Amino acid sequence: QVQLVESGGGLVQPGGSLRLSCAASRISFNSFNMGWYRQAPGKQRKLVAAINTGGGTNYADSVKGRFTISRDNAKNTVYLQMNSLKSEDTAVYYCNAHYTLIRANYWGQGTQVTVSS
Repeated sequence: QVQLVESGGGLVQPGGSLRLSCAASRISFNSFNMGWYRQAPGKQRKLVAAINTGGGTNYADSVKGRFTISRDNAKNTVYLQMNSLKSEDTAVYYCNAHYTLIRANYWGQGTQVTVSS
């Protein structure tokens, strides 16, 4: 079974930092585009950051300059470094793996990030 397991969520104060990790198993990791999405209560799940197989990245406007996505193919892991956190960053964050050629799309279970004083 394909597995994406997120970790690193928690409670942080505004202005603080957090690093999320997503460990993938049972997929050919190097073939997948990876992304982080988030969903706040009552809102749709939206893309936060993505990184393709070549290392190219894109970010939601709301997190540009504050978040950084990276991947370590040797460890089958994608990261999201979150700095200068704001209360509006509070959400459940989900890891995603996508491979269009074979119509493969997988999600992790999500990890809660709460930014509050």
